[in-house]
Amino acid sequence: MSERKPIESWLSDMDGVLVHEGQPVPGADEFIRRLKESGKRFLVLTNNSIYTARDLSVRLRAAGLDVPAESIWTSALATAKFLADQRPEGSAYVIGEAGLTTALHEVGYVLTDLDPDYVVLGETRTYSFTSITRAIRLIDNGARFIATNPDPIGPSTEGSLPACGAVAAMITKATGVEPYFVGKPNPMMMRSALNQIDAHSESTAMIGDRMDTDVVCGIEAGLNTILVLTGVTQKDQIDRYPFRPTQVVNSVADLIDLV
Repeated sequence: MSERKPIESWLSDMDGVLVHEGQPVPGADEFIRRLKESGKRFLVLTNNSIYTARDLSVRLRAAGLDVPAESIWTSALATAKFLADQRPEGSAYVIGEAGLTTALHEVGYVLTDLDPDYVVLGETRTYSFTSITRAIRLIDNGARFIATNPDPIGPSTEGSLPACGAVAAMITKATGVEPYFVGKPNPMMMRSALNQIDAHSESTAMIGDRMDTDVVCGIEAGLNTILVLTGVTQKDQIDRYPFRPTQVVNSVADLIDLV
């Protein structure tokens, strides 16, 4: 593996890296503190589009992690940035919650079901059959189909919930139209995050707990990739993939001295 430049900027997944089942991963608080003290640019990434960055900052603080809202990058923010670049001040029919609707409003989008430029699908805990039907008809009539992320299920205390990817598949089955997914593993998510903090891929590390999203996304965006073993992917599963992370560590606590 070719020698890489020293790490000057950090991107980190949230669930499985900094928090696990609502609790902070040991060492995560010290890692975040060290990042802030170092002055190095960093963002915490999540595919979850339900919450605003401000909401997530408060939720992380409740878990003992002090991450400012401006240091959080969600698939909703990445989607809004993508749409603003593609079609400035456009219109969208949105299925989602405040994280997505707020992000789109902030880039000047009009949210409407009257001949919108896009149908934008995100997560919500209350997917409505009426809303999904409306989305299908708008796509049939020519609206472009965007989805925040391809994750098929999300966690809850009662068990798995259908998430954006599963509902997108239903809409695709009904319309024959595939969505463009903005969130991980699309490297677009990483590139928009790099642009947000004016960082360079050659000197940025991506920390994640999943080979099939975080690591492959980081590799395709040209980043240094670090897999932690506190989330989804376990050590004995790494060799199943045709790509490898730059580094494998037990947890984010092992990275504190690298900051």
